[in-house]
Amino acid sequence: MLIGKAAGETRISYATPEAIAVRGRDLCRELIGEMSFTAYFFLLVTGEAATASQTKFLDAVLVSIAEHGLVPNVVASRMTFAAEPSALQAAVAAGLLGCGSVVLGTSQVAGILIRDALAEADRQAEDLATVARSIVARYRTEGRRLPGFGHPLHHPVDPRTQRLFELADQEGVAGRSVAFARALDAAVNGAGGKSLPMNVSMAIPAVLLDIGFPLSVMRGIPLLARTASLIAHLAEETEHPIGFLMAHHAESNIPFTGERIAERSTG
Repeated sequence: MLIGKAAGETRISYATPEAIAVRGRDLCRELIGEMSFTAYFFLLVTGEAATASQTKFLDAVLVSIAEHGLVPNVVASRMTFAAEPSALQAAVAAGLLGCGSVVLGTSQVAGILIRDALAEADRQAEDLATVARSIVARYRTEGRRLPGFGHPLHHPVDPRTQRLFELADQEGVAGRSVAFARALDAAVNGAGGKSLPMNVSMAIPAVLLDIGFPLSVMRGIPLLARTASLIAHLAEETEHPIGFLMAHHAESNIPFTGERIAERSTG
């Protein structure tokens, strides 16, 4: 049974015995050695050549989210590699599978929030600060966690967010998305009480939406960035393995509190 369209198409690439074409460009003559990987990624995703500014900020956000130490998905990757060091791809995949709604996965959700908020501001002819306060009140009433806010380590501010917004201001690319993110930050933290820092998962979609990166694949940004980091951790795991050491520390430091069987006599 056919599910979906009877005819399909792709516009990204095709290959012949003589050449490989990518988005209408000759891979060997026009791209290899002529375009950075960041600009190439933008071309692959959008079909458009990135401007210098788009390349710079896409590069900046990739760098900002790539590495954060021995976080859970890195631990999963290194322990998988320790168990099967011949399967680098499996260890990388294990790390990527650990990128979810708690770790790395909120950039897409935060981007949707920004998009919907800007549409709401246009529809109701309201300023961004008013819309931001309304959204914060709504989330609090419903007992929902606001995406892109809070961090277990970085407080009262996330330095990555500060740097990305600083660059956006300097380069003149900060638009309505960054403005709304700042309005949301003011609405969250303007009422006093416990500070809740805007984290980099809100800054990333704010900046990328303002440079024209598509929201539909925003989740791919941390995945692409973290792939580079996972490969680095696995390279280190080859030379200085800690995968089994982490497993040992887990066993040693997390007590068993269930029912124990009686000790059997050996006599």
